[in-house]
Amino acid sequence: MLFTELQIIEPILNALHEEGYTSPTPIQQKAIPIILKGKDLLGCAQTGTGKTAAFAIPMLQLLSKPFAQRPGEKNIRALILTPTRELAIQIEESFKAYGRHLRLKPLVIFGGVSQVPQTQALQRGTDILVATPGRLLDLMNQGFINLKDIEIFVLDEADRMLDMGFVHDVKRVITKLPKKRQTLFFSATMPMEIQSLANAILTEPEKVEVTPVSSTADTIQQSLFYVDKENKKSLLNFILEDKEIKSALVFTRTKHGADKVVKELIKINIKAEAIHGNKSQNARQRALSNFKDRTTRVLVATDIAARGIDVDELTHVINYELPNIPETYVHRIGRTGRAGLSGIAFSFCEEEEVAYLKDIQKLIGKPIPVNSSHLYHVEFKPQGKFAPAPKKPQGGRPNNNRKPNKPLK
Repeated sequence: MLFTELQIIEPILNALHEEGYTSPTPIQQKAIPIILKGKDLLGCAQTGTGKTAAFAIPMLQLLSKPFAQRPGEKNIRALILTPTRELAIQIEESFKAYGRHLRLKPLVIFGGVSQVPQTQALQRGTDILVATPGRLLDLMNQGFINLKDIEIFVLDEADRMLDMGFVHDVKRVITKLPKKRQTLFFSATMPMEIQSLANAILTEPEKVEVTPVSSTADTIQQSLFYVDKENKKSLLNFILEDKEIKSALVFTRTKHGADKVVKELIKINIKAEAIHGNKSQNARQRALSNFKDRTTRVLVATDIAARGIDVDELTHVINYELPNIPETYVHRIGRTGRAGLSGIAFSFCEEEEVAYLKDIQKLIGKPIPVNSSHLYHVEFKPQGKFAPAPKKPQGGRPNNNRKPNKPLK
């Protein structure tokens, strides 16, 4: 299927063509026609499936229709609520790219930076507001934002909102929205609390589900490395000796751990930067930009950034520490293997993390193949249904030969 078959208007098709996109992903094929009909939508899709474009493209088309603006008013017509600053910025960039030939003005607001530029932009007027919950509520309380004219509301990464403790903020925002609106609800996983929230805010929604809940993409080659805690640093250095690994996203559980990994990599002349909640917004954006343009080879991140980092053709994700929440594993490795591309995910597991591994393998429904050929391999593994069998020695490093194509985010 081509985008031209989805009844998308010419200005948006031209923008997609200029971006180099011709074929929609499965979630885009299913969601765009539903949204264009003005229906509520419940989308269950793992990260990397092209979800942002699935709602941005039809929203731009719906909002491009003539609108009776009252004299002197600058109405916000659409709101996208998302959990992290990085993801909010990415979404605004998508609206700008796909709507470059339309007269619609998107704006992003988030915390951690001065509110002055954001309030000045709000006073100039915006059609589409992308926001994180805390800054949105703050500016609403100060009188800078009124949501009474919202026509389309998007709640993105709903399960991540729950994980980060934003669910009460989300509910407060919803009470300020007009009852008559179109609501689009997206979540990578659908635990009971998220399903209850969806039931409360959606009206006769159509459901779109393109992959099983909490599954990992088949395009991602996963490997497990059993290693003692004190040898993780050496194992990471060994893996990064492979010059075919042009860029790698490394995950730790803590901010301190991320900074420590960066310091160790810099000692061996590997350009690395950290991105986590203690960094200023400018520092986070600078680190992400350096990683995207390959100035920085390794970006070390905590889970707060797991869904906000969107890098074209990222080949490797490395779990330096396994997450204690199994769904987080899916989100982490979903940074690679996006939109049909192949990707590689390495996971280090020390003895104290074996319980986390068991939960992860139970969630994804399959064992993670073990690479036992590296110098730091130790013997400890989970017992039971998903106890993985070691792979035959492969030199410790994967084949990185792949032919990238350009996915639509």
